[in-house]
Amino acid sequence: MQGSPPLIYLVAGEPSGDALGARLMAALKRQTGGQVRFAGVGGDAMAGQGLESLFPMTELSVMGVFEVLPHARRLFRRMAEAAAEVDRLQPSAVITIDAPAFAHGFVKRIRSRAIPRIHYVAPSVWAWRPWRVHKFKRHFDHLLALLPFEPPYFDRVGLPCRFVGHPVVETVIPDGAGDRFRAAWGIPKEATLVCVLPGSRRGEVNRLEPVFADAISRLQRRRPDLQAVIPTVAGVADMIEERTAHWSVPVHIVRGESDKTAAMAASQAALAASGTVALELAHAGVPGVIGYKVPWATYQVLKRMVRVRYANLINILLDDMVVPERLQAACRADVLAADLERLLDAGEEQISRVAPALAQLTPAGAAPCEHAAAAVLEIAAGSSPDRVADAAAPARDLATRAPG
Repeated sequence: MQGSPPLIYLVAGEPSGDALGARLMAALKRQTGGQVRFAGVGGDAMAGQGLESLFPMTELSVMGVFEVLPHARRLFRRMAEAAAEVDRLQPSAVITIDAPAFAHGFVKRIRSRAIPRIHYVAPSVWAWRPWRVHKFKRHFDHLLALLPFEPPYFDRVGLPCRFVGHPVVETVIPDGAGDRFRAAWGIPKEATLVCVLPGSRRGEVNRLEPVFADAISRLQRRRPDLQAVIPTVAGVADMIEERTAHWSVPVHIVRGESDKTAAMAASQAALAASGTVALELAHAGVPGVIGYKVPWATYQVLKRMVRVRYANLINILLDDMVVPERLQAACRADVLAADLERLLDAGEEQISRVAPALAQLTPAGAAPCEHAAAAVLEIAAGSSPDRVADAAAPARDLATRAPG
């Protein structure tokens, strides 16, 4: 290689972005033979790939129009700190991963316009606030999309957007993973096990845990052998452990990503907050029901903006309510318990119906993280050929084959 290895600056704002960033970093290492450096902001998963976070990622894990306001001063300060570091380091590319509110504020504070700005996870302009395409065009040079139908929304305004595939399809679930998980955690083979996922943010857990706890208690009256497993993340694990101590069923709290998929595979049904976990459950072959609430004021804003019929991406892709969605007033313990009872009795139908949706999320030729890494190296090589052209060479063929 000529010069030093390329430096890629990444910023993730929440656990799902941290996982996505870690996979991207691993793929960048593979495609450059390890000749790549990283800086930025991330969580435990990205730290495992060698990132020393500028500040704790948990400071960015807030959402909702009115939930962000109390943290605005701190978020603005962090935006300025990250932008100043980019201007000092002059990386080959800047990649923001989801967390669009922080991403916009961060990149617009970067002084150097020569550094390509890539946003990983195209915003859902097809679902709400379509005018955001223009804001993204102002602040970013490229987008990487998880969904196959997203690129045209951005291409038509001149913002390059490439479909790279959804990371959920990369997860490999070994045969017997569920049985081994039960054995390791002391869960009898004959026990009824429900996977409960009340969210990865403290606000979500505060709103959903009481309802989910009541639903599980109601289900236990019909299923006395019921147990619950709760995969969670560092930012809310202690909170969940404290709040579930009073639950009426045995609760197994799984921290981090290592046992998450096995915990899902061991479960017979799931009760989950809306989000990526709904796709993870589908990929793991677990029938589920979605329960979700946002603050009243946030809901009043959202309901006037949302342009899609469903909240769950599986349902959106299939244009059908395959996975039950219980939102706002419908997110009630009696309703959720009844949904879980039906899924425990006949969840196979849901699993068979979600397969076509998962197929749509799978790109051709390579795993999503490999497509994303190839795109990043191609973009970076175009802006700083002296630092990254040689590193990008192994990825060029893959990049040209990427859909979108």
